[in-house]
Amino acid sequence: MLFVARLMLMRVLLGVLTLVLVSLVVFAATQALPGDPARAILGRNATNVAEYRALRAQLKLNRPLYRQYSSWLGGVLHGNFGDSLADSGTKVTTLLHTRIVNSAILVSLAALISVPLSVAVGALSAVWRDSKFDSIVNIGNLALAALPEFVIGILLVLLFATQVFKWLPSVSYLNPQSSYGSQLKLFILPTATLALAVVPYISRMLRASTIEVLESDYVMMASMKGLSRARIVWRHALPNAIGPTAQVIAINLAWLAGGIVTVEYLFGFPGIGAELIDAVANRDMPVIQALCMLIAALYVVFNLIADVVTILVNPRLRTGER
Repeated sequence: MLFVARLMLMRVLLGVLTLVLVSLVVFAATQALPGDPARAILGRNATNVAEYRALRAQLKLNRPLYRQYSSWLGGVLHGNFGDSLADSGTKVTTLLHTRIVNSAILVSLAALISVPLSVAVGALSAVWRDSKFDSIVNIGNLALAALPEFVIGILLVLLFATQVFKWLPSVSYLNPQSSYGSQLKLFILPTATLALAVVPYISRMLRASTIEVLESDYVMMASMKGLSRARIVWRHALPNAIGPTAQVIAINLAWLAGGIVTVEYLFGFPGIGAELIDAVANRDMPVIQALCMLIAALYVVFNLIADVVTILVNPRLRTGER
């Protein structure tokens, strides 16, 4: 247990270091964006030099970059991402609250569908290796992996919203005055797009891991003892195959948080992806920085969870054996 605790502490410290480095990159990248936030806010009035300088001083844009960074990072550590430049006087956290909730629901639905589906498809493909089912799944996975998520979304819109079947809305603009339950239909196409974009990677990795486990000595011994095929797969092979796949699942779940930028823009979904695009267009640096740090934090958290799962299912890692 002491070895596991030390290993997890090291993972946490590496995660914190990663976020610090990401904060440096994000801050430098937002500073390198073309245009001036003060001029973007003032518009035609930017020609007034006195007003322009006063606004830059108010936004603290006239301070040295290292002081701007230290001030911003200190605020982030206290949960304060500053005020939006495009919507003056509005806290970034207040502005993003509803958007974060919307995106969290969308990502959660996609994860709840894609992970069990990937596990089932990957396991069955391994069990029925070289069968017609396995061939169809492999071709489907390769086709989906080759398509960008926006192409998958467009195909789903053409199929279910416009040309073939007109069952679902092509635009997923949520009404903030209505409950989420009454608007579940608006989540179907974006959720399906995200799920189909990650299923091929997880299922192919799980298939390969399961085949490797099924060919191991202890599985052959279990088969010789007369255990049923289903029991061997679901009770012995699959739990050991999940370990190597955990990292792939974590990476793809983290990708969902970043992949929603394209999907939300495609469907007009009011989440953090659409807000990030608007913030870049408006040079709203505090919002851009907050969203980039949020997505980076999700990557770190999901990878940390994957490390925990890998340690728990691998006896050698739990005991520190070589």
